[in-house]
Amino acid sequence: MREYLITLLVAASVTYLTTPVARRFAMRIRALTGVRDRDVHSIPTPRLGGLAMLLGVAAAMLVASRLPTLEAVNQRFLEPRALLLGSVIVFVIGALDDRFGLDAVTKLAGQVFAAAVVVLQGVQLLWLPIPAYGTLILGQDWSVILTVTFIVVVINAVNFVDGLDGLAAGIVGIAALAFFALSYQMSVELRLSRALPPLLLAIVVAGVCIGFLPHNFHPARVFMGDSGSMLIGLLLAASTVSLTGQVSPADQYQQYGTFLPLLLPFAVLFVPLADLLAAVVRRTRAGRVPWAPDKQHLHHRLLELGHSQRRAVLIMYGWSAICAAGVVGLAITQAPLVVAASAGAVVLLALVVIAFPRLRVASRTERPG
Repeated sequence: MREYLITLLVAASVTYLTTPVARRFAMRIRALTGVRDRDVHSIPTPRLGGLAMLLGVAAAMLVASRLPTLEAVNQRFLEPRALLLGSVIVFVIGALDDRFGLDAVTKLAGQVFAAAVVVLQGVQLLWLPIPAYGTLILGQDWSVILTVTFIVVVINAVNFVDGLDGLAAGIVGIAALAFFALSYQMSVELRLSRALPPLLLAIVVAGVCIGFLPHNFHPARVFMGDSGSMLIGLLLAASTVSLTGQVSPADQYQQYGTFLPLLLPFAVLFVPLADLLAAVVRRTRAGRVPWAPDKQHLHHRLLELGHSQRRAVLIMYGWSAICAAGVVGLAITQAPLVVAASAGAVVLLALVVIAFPRLRVASRTERPG
């Protein structure tokens, strides 16, 4: 655990210290987010925060490669090298968009290329645990197609949810910590060396999110931009693939039962994936392309209910934490009823908090005079 804590601190510290540098660089090259109809900020804000995140990832990976336990991860597994290369590619695509504004098709092509580079170096789904069926062994072609698709979907889910100050960094950080907890339990209790790469990836993602968040929380002084959201989306997706699709299904079933390996990535990533799915359905039904921007994301709806930016962000943090804690709790306690009862109570409390502005307005209108 000490080595993972060191890696976390390095990723967070380097990201935190280099974010002001990235901000000044973004202002110098005019990589600014203007004020558009769908935006909630009121002044142009520098983006390109992904530069600091990339530096945090690189520094954490370098330090980890010099630590005794994590050095073996770099020597035995392909994930660290594959992810560094994929991170550079997806950062370049995102940085070009931050500065010049790429069209959706060009960005999608860049995302597919970065995901394919990662996958073709060995980070791919080898099998899928399917309830009531067993384990579906994937051939090489299907493995590449499904893994690239999953990575691109997660990248865009994180990109879509990045609409309020600190929202994407916080949600991805929570998801990464959940993956770390599950990977750590798997590597310690089952003594599976194959769970070490997702451990490293998850703690690095959590570190860069923690380091970036103080600069990005409302009122944000810098945005991560597509260079940052696409970067952490790629890393989080790769961590998911490395844990769910490469650790032996027999070991996962032994520890977690039939449903959890399949439920894990969707539960932990529920908020961004739900927002992405709702946006695609909403825009398609309206006769628009799925990537056409609008102002009807989950965070926009919370603002319409009367929540402030900070409260809306904290509510969505809570949703992510509930989903992540439910999965982690089920894996650790293996007591579904206890976890379900606890989650139900928390969800009820969350619904009251979400509806609080409307309830307060209703109580005021009912008062005499």
